[in-house]
Amino acid sequence: MFSLLKKRSSLTILILGCFMTFPLNVFAAEKVPKIDTGDTTWIILATALVFFMHVPGLALFYGGLVSERNVVSTMMHSFVSLLIVTVVWVLWGYSLSYGTDINGLIGGLNHLGFSGVDGSAALGSLTIPHYIFALLQIAYAAITVAIISGAIAGRISFSAWVIFCVLWPTFVYAPMAHWVWGGGWLFQMGELDFAGGTVVHILSGVSALVAALIIGPRQGYLHENRPHNIVFFLIGAACLWIGWFGFNAGSALASGATTSLAFATTHVSGAAAGVCWLIIEWILRKRPTLIGTATGGIAGLVAITPAAGYVTIPSALIIGIIAAPVCYFSINFLKAQLKYDDTLDAFGVHGMAGIWGAIATGIFSTKEVNPAGNNGLLYGNPTQLLHQATGVTTAVIMATVGTFIILKVISLLTVLRVGEKEELMGLDLSFHQEPAYNMTPLQISVTAKNETEGSDQTASQTPLI
Repeated sequence: MFSLLKKRSSLTILILGCFMTFPLNVFAAEKVPKIDTGDTTWIILATALVFFMHVPGLALFYGGLVSERNVVSTMMHSFVSLLIVTVVWVLWGYSLSYGTDINGLIGGLNHLGFSGVDGSAALGSLTIPHYIFALLQIAYAAITVAIISGAIAGRISFSAWVIFCVLWPTFVYAPMAHWVWGGGWLFQMGELDFAGGTVVHILSGVSALVAALIIGPRQGYLHENRPHNIVFFLIGAACLWIGWFGFNAGSALASGATTSLAFATTHVSGAAAGVCWLIIEWILRKRPTLIGTATGGIAGLVAITPAAGYVTIPSALIIGIIAAPVCYFSINFLKAQLKYDDTLDAFGVHGMAGIWGAIATGIFSTKEVNPAGNNGLLYGNPTQLLHQATGVTTAVIMATVGTFIILKVISLLTVLRVGEKEELMGLDLSFHQEPAYNMTPLQISVTAKNETEGSDQTASQTPLI
């Protein structure tokens, strides 16, 4: 009996020894991604930075550029878009973008109401919790909608804006996000968009132009337009710049070399564009301006967004330098020739720089800095430029057709544009009854009376930016 047990023990040891010679993961069904605390911490911070660039960043940036009678309404557009898009994204927007792919066209409904969004690894392969990935996508979607408001500030009705904040992210942004980032047909084709050149900037910029054309120009548009508070504007621009590090570097969805690259290229491109704009303005207008220089910096940040994690730092410098003249001449010459009233130049900056940045990605991208990307034209792959052009064309068509249809539907439900008297009085008083600066009831009454009774004189003399 003892001899038999001894033989069995020897056999057991031999079998275990054989097992020990193989890696344990050979017998594992699949390696489950592990949440990395460093990656998670960075993406939490990046998400907060993107929310910060929206409010207060964009709100102050836009609020400083309009007249003092539309400050509150303009900031309200930014703030309300954050609230409404968040709800839309939780209920169905996220699922349409990142749900199970349906023929490369749209996400499935498996994440409705954030179903399946939990603490496990996002998308089954990332090292960050699904919770924070989904929140980062909310931040991207919300600020994209808010950018559009800059083109129609001071004249779109608030009810129309509220409905727009529901319909546009549902029918325009979500499908495009799925096509590019959620496994859709552009992603499968190989189009590169690191942080939102097509999905965010071209989509919002072109949509802003369409909205401005449909709603029409402001009263007194051809007369002088002056920002009411350049300090607000600069604070907003600084918030945007800081937040952009979260926007672009956060799109690496981890903390590492690619994150650092995106962080660096973002700053370099913005700085290069700001310097170039300053020089152009100094030569053509004989003096540089704070508004112009900061706008140039923003143009550089927009342009590098699709390329941030795919190009070298010298390439980022070139992308920023070219972004400045592209946007400068769009705002100062193209806009004047075509006579469209894009109030705060959402198309001139986001649309035009976004288009240039997406094309530039196809020229300068290189696998040397990011093996997950593709080589571009300068690195022996001209096909990538074709992929980028396809993405740009798709975004332009999607924004144009989608925004046109949405605004026409909204016009059947409510008034798109405020009345002439309300517009001349300013939306802060005529709708919100909240002046940006303290006024007594008597001052409010007198201001309202003067504006409504003297509308013809006001239209010809008062800046209505």
